[in-house]
Amino acid sequence: MKTTVNEFRNYRSEMNERILNSGFREFNKFFALDNKAYVNGALSAKTKELMGLAVSMALRCNDCIMYHVDRAIQEGATQDELYETFNIALIVGGSIVIPHLRYAIEKMDEIFEEKRNEKQTPNS
Repeated sequence: MKTTVNEFRNYRSEMNERILNSGFREFNKFFALDNKAYVNGALSAKTKELMGLAVSMALRCNDCIMYHVDRAIQEGATQDELYETFNIALIVGGSIVIPHLRYAIEKMDEIFEEKRNEKQTPNS
């Protein structure tokens, strides 16, 4: 079953809310640490998202790949920057990364198409 970008975003949001409101404080601590890791610092948020993407591809986590492709584009990553990031993941991870490369490119295309459509549709 293929998941669209919007389905992924909605599911992630709903489940993160469920997790963070579970009352188990250790989840909240980890999520806060994770969020802080990707803010601007010596490295830009975009660079950090691209790093997270390369690692996620090498680790072969499609949910992580989807998240970091989405976030990297939100932070201003271009198609060329994403391609170079995908290539680093492929070099580091080897041929086993190829199915995840396909997935990353599919989701990248979907998000860039979504952005093009937003630009064409005036705000109501």
